[in-house]
Amino acid sequence: MPIQSKYSNEQVEQIVDSLITVLQEHKAPVDLSLMCLGNSITHILKEHVPESKREEVAENFAKALTQSVK
Repeated sequence: MPIQSKYSNEQVEQIVDSLITVLQEHKAPVDLSLMCLGNSITHILKEHVPESKREEVAENFAKALTQSVK
């Protein structure tokens, strides 16, 4: 069964487009882009996820990322 998101595809695509635009404006190569996005994810986890849940959320995110590139 496919996972249903509470966010519309349009909303997700608009935010992703904005993030990519910023990286392109800075002419960020792949490694710098990944570092910046990774640091952003770390910030979101530390600021918005309870410490007791961070590792689980990070592991689930990593699994989803791995699945998305197969």
